[in-house]
Amino acid sequence: MTSTTERDTQAVSQFVERFGGILADTGVPRMPARILAALLTTDSGRLTAAEIADLLQISPAAVSGAVRYLTTVQIVSREREPGSRRDVYRMRDNVWYEATFRKDQMLVMIDEVLGEGVSALGPDTEAGTRLDETREFFRFCHSEIGSMLDRWRVHREKWLGEREA
Repeated sequence: MTSTTERDTQAVSQFVERFGGILADTGVPRMPARILAALLTTDSGRLTAAEIADLLQISPAAVSGAVRYLTTVQIVSREREPGSRRDVYRMRDNVWYEATFRKDQMLVMIDEVLGEGVSALGPDTEAGTRLDETREFFRFCHSEIGSMLDRWRVHREKWLGEREA
């Protein structure tokens, strides 16, 4: 989908800072959050390190550290432009789905460790009961994420179809 709509660069910049701030408030480190927000605002979903530094008015070192984080957590991929030595950073396809799926896998590990904690504390102690309730919450989340992701896939296909119509 291409658009020739002129953008208000100041409004886009304000959005990047605001959304980056919200992501940071949820636990994403500040600089990676800003870069993620900036990548979301590009039609291609791709930017070079120099473009990121210029857009966000940050140092190349700040870009390097932040994109290292984003590639490690598999939100962004690093690619090389054909015939160039410049790296291009791109949002991964289905990034939110994939991130949620990875959280689902993490819930299995959390369940196992909490089970060990309940056993160590004793299931009938106050602390054991608290851990067991925490474990049950994460089990509930784990049971819901799979069906939620299935519903998302259906919803996304419908939404994409409506956008193309």
